[in-house]
Amino acid sequence: MKFKKSTYRLLKNFKFLPNKRLLKIRYRYYTDDKLNLENPKKFNEKITWLKLHFHVPLLTQLADKFAVREYVSKKIGDVYLNELYNVYYSVDAIDFDQLPNQFVLKGVHGSSLNIIVKDKSKLDIKKAKKTMRKWMKHCQYKKVGLEWAYKNIEPKIIAEKYLEEEDREVLLDYKFFCFNGKPKFVQIDLERGIEDYRCFYDLDWKKLPFSTVKNTFFEGEVEKPSNFDEMIKLAYNLSENLPFSRVDFYSIKGRTIFGEITFYPADGKKNFVPDEYNEIIGDYLKLPKIPEEHKIITVF
Repeated sequence: MKFKKSTYRLLKNFKFLPNKRLLKIRYRYYTDDKLNLENPKKFNEKITWLKLHFHVPLLTQLADKFAVREYVSKKIGDVYLNELYNVYYSVDAIDFDQLPNQFVLKGVHGSSLNIIVKDKSKLDIKKAKKTMRKWMKHCQYKKVGLEWAYKNIEPKIIAEKYLEEEDREVLLDYKFFCFNGKPKFVQIDLERGIEDYRCFYDLDWKKLPFSTVKNTFFEGEVEKPSNFDEMIKLAYNLSENLPFSRVDFYSIKGRTIFGEITFYPADGKKNFVPDEYNEIIGDYLKLPKIPEEHKIITVF
């Protein structure tokens, strides 16, 4: 039966539906494509397959923006972590007087839960608290697309050092797509929240001929950071044994700073353009086998 777009828009919010059925509806609505979970070939199809079948407990730690710090410390060292001011388990526990003039507040249990403070004297604290109280009720797993890694994260907020690059309004974001423990290419986001430019480079710093839907392809050339080879090495270490992960870094005056690890870029619903790259990139990801006696994978 064919449904109209408006019908999919309605059905995608029916959280009582079986997970597999709900994901197929959401996939169709956001990508205008049918979801093939029996023989997935496209990148987003395989990411959705991992949502359903790859439930290794380590993912919960790595998706948690506070808990992942311990993993990063053990794998590559504290030197690559941004400075942490504090972690809060309630909004009322935040003492703004104890924070510096510039800082960033993040909800550890989802994406886009950020308040960037460049000048504390201009911060509307009452409004910020109202926003963060909404964060504490946020469930990335239920409200987005059944992103399993977020399902069991305890909501909390961290305060970190505000990072900036000279002559840039917004930091460049280097996001390494790692397949079966090996980084393959890097996504670079420029002027995020302003122009939302994006482009991709391979590991030899050659610009790649694709981008993602709804992001403006950056036509110019991005200068290769002096620490690019170091970032590649660190991405190898942090993505070890994982079927897919995206490992993010910043580069501040040649210093590599860890950003986050994510497993479901854009919730597995943002296509690459040209369209052929959805399958080309999907080929890089070799899905693990599900044990015969189980429906999900819980160990590597």
